[in-house]
Amino acid sequence: MQIRDRDDNESEDYILQDNKKTRFGTFFIIIILAILIAVVAITGFYFDFW
Repeated sequence: MQIRDRDDNESEDYILQDNKKTRFGTFFIIIILAILIAVVAITGFYFDFW
């Protein structure tokens, strides 16, 4: 999978494009994953699993 260049106007088959929507989506997914990992860790400490 490649990231589309801004100057390449002929290729439209790229999933990840260099635009605001892709950057927002990537940032959003990373934040959600970080929150989920933190919640799992806090839950583990709360129930004395670790």
